[in-house]
Amino acid sequence: MKTIIIAGGTGFLGQVLESYFSKKGYDVKILTRKTTKPNHVYWNAKDLYQWTKTLEGANTLINLTGKSVDCRYTEANKKLIHDSRIDSTNILGKAINQCENPPKAWLNMSTSTIYEDSYHKQMTEENGDIGNDFSMNIAKSWEAAFNSIATPSTRKVILRTSIVLGKNGGALIPLKRLTQFGLGGKQWHGKQKVSWIHETDFARAINFLIEKQLKGTYNIVSPKPTTNSVLMNYIRKELKVPFGISHPKWLLKIGAWFIRTETELVLKSRNVIPEKLTEKGFTFKYLTIEDAVNELLKRN
Repeated sequence: MKTIIIAGGTGFLGQVLESYFSKKGYDVKILTRKTTKPNHVYWNAKDLYQWTKTLEGANTLINLTGKSVDCRYTEANKKLIHDSRIDSTNILGKAINQCENPPKAWLNMSTSTIYEDSYHKQMTEENGDIGNDFSMNIAKSWEAAFNSIATPSTRKVILRTSIVLGKNGGALIPLKRLTQFGLGGKQWHGKQKVSWIHETDFARAINFLIEKQLKGTYNIVSPKPTTNSVLMNYIRKELKVPFGISHPKWLLKIGAWFIRTETELVLKSRNVIPEKLTEKGFTFKYLTIEDAVNELLKRN
C-alpha cells in the first residue's frame, strides 16, 4: 500500500486530502501536534525525532503546515505566520535527507497571493507579477526556503493555491453565514477578482501532480476566476436569499478589526490561472463558480 504523509493535515485542506487519498487506497498518515486518531503521528514542526521514521518509503509528502493568515497582522502574528512556514519546511527537508528510502515526491504549500493585485492581467506561473508586501514576501520566503533544500531522490512541487471552496470548510462557510443573515452583498465595489478552486478539484489536482510525476511550481486554481460581486450573487441565488446588504470599504475595515482578521482577504483582486496544469492535460470537474457553489450548497 502506498503511503502519503500530510504534515499539518488536521485542518480543512488536510481533511479533504485525507478523505480523497484514503478512498483511492493510500495509507494516509498525518503529522500533527494533537494526535487524536490512530493515523496521527506527533511532531512539533521544528525538531527531528521519532516522526522522521514515518517518511521512510513513503510515496508522497505533502506539507500544509502554517499558521492561518485569517488573523490580525500584529508583529507577533506576523512572526508566527513566517516561522511556522519556514521552520516546518526546513525540518522536513532535513528529515527527507536523513531517510535511507526518502519519499518519491514532496509537495509544499504556497499561495496564489504571491502575485500582485490584478484586475486585467491573468497571472501565470511563468509571467505572473510577484509583488512586495507582507503576504507576498511571506510566500516568497516560503518558496525560497523550499527551493534551497536539495533532495536528489525526491521530486519537489510548489502548490500556489487559491481560495479553496468546500462543504465543511474554507471561504464558503463564512460567506454562507453572512448571506443567511442578509449581509451577502458585494464587498467594496465587488469588481475584485476571486481565484478559487472546488475542494474536489483541489484534491484531484494534487493527485494529478503525483501520478504524472511532475515537478516545479503550479497554480492550483480554477481556470475561470470570478468576481466578488458574482460570487456573492450565486451564493444568494443558491440559498434563495433575495437580497444582501453590501459592505463599503470603511465598514469592512471596522468589521475586520472586530473579528480579528484583515481586509486583504476580501479586498485583494486575485486574478490567477492554472496555465501549467492545463498545459499538462489536467481537466477540471468544476469550471465555473456557479457549478461549484451549486454543488457545495446543495450537497447533503
